[in-house]
Amino acid sequence: MRMHNADETCGIAQAAVVLGDWWNVLVLREIARGHVRFDALATEIGLSRKVLTERLGRLVALGVLRRVLYQRRPVRYEYLLTHSGQALLPVLVAMQDWGDRWVLGDGSPAATAAEGGAEHARAHALAGTRVPDGLVLPATDGTDRDVVSPEGATVLFAYPGTGVEWDEPVPGAVGCVLENRLFGDAWPRFQEAGVELRGTSTQLPREQAEFARAESVPYPLLSDARHQLAAALRLPTFRGVGRLRHKRLILVIDAERTVRHVLFPVLDIPQAVERSLSLAAACARTP
Repeated sequence: MRMHNADETCGIAQAAVVLGDWWNVLVLREIARGHVRFDALATEIGLSRKVLTERLGRLVALGVLRRVLYQRRPVRYEYLLTHSGQALLPVLVAMQDWGDRWVLGDGSPAATAAEGGAEHARAHALAGTRVPDGLVLPATDGTDRDVVSPEGATVLFAYPGTGVEWDEPVPGAVGCVLENRLFGDAWPRFQEAGVELRGTSTQLPREQAEFARAESVPYPLLSDARHQLAAALRLPTFRGVGRLRHKRLILVIDAERTVRHVLFPVLDIPQAVERSLSLAAACARTP
């Protein structure tokens, strides 16, 4: 890309060298979603093998991707995000959020979504898809935890944030403390059913840990402050109090990491807690 001399010290212009190409953005989107092999990328994006080879080579040269050999005969590689590439995930999520609100939506801020809209369709399209391997986030116990339990079923619920003083009313943003308390009250029944429970927000680990201690939260809260989960599952988000936040959503995931059920939007929190328990218990009983 030919650049004006004034762009040499401009971070926006330099980032545009990486992200300014339509196909580069889609390649990064799909790799964040766990489609890390050439054939999977070509299928998901609908890109010719020649153009995809060029784009992957360019992104490797720029230090955004790295190639990892997974097969010798014939030689095959997986393309994984480097630290530089992982640092682009908030940019991708911000692009998605902007597109959802200002291109696909009417520009109104909301922590929920209307049925039939783009976010609703994208969230419910998660049913039947697989959560990428190796998706681990910082937990309130100081460890890094997989978002999916290796045994039984998992209920993963995303929420905007606790202890937030909203500077303007955002429909659907409140109720996060209530949601955590209701899940906490139901925790013994989740255990009896053989179902693991995970809560996630984009709050920092220390913010979540302070809340977990104050409320004696019995299950792990996972921090998606770096937007790994939001990028991997293309979760619906909104911007509130200076931060991109998850819209309230619940996933029921089986032991094979397949999303079995999606609850979105979540408007009746008590009903959603009970519904997720019922669905996950049935999932845990299924061989």
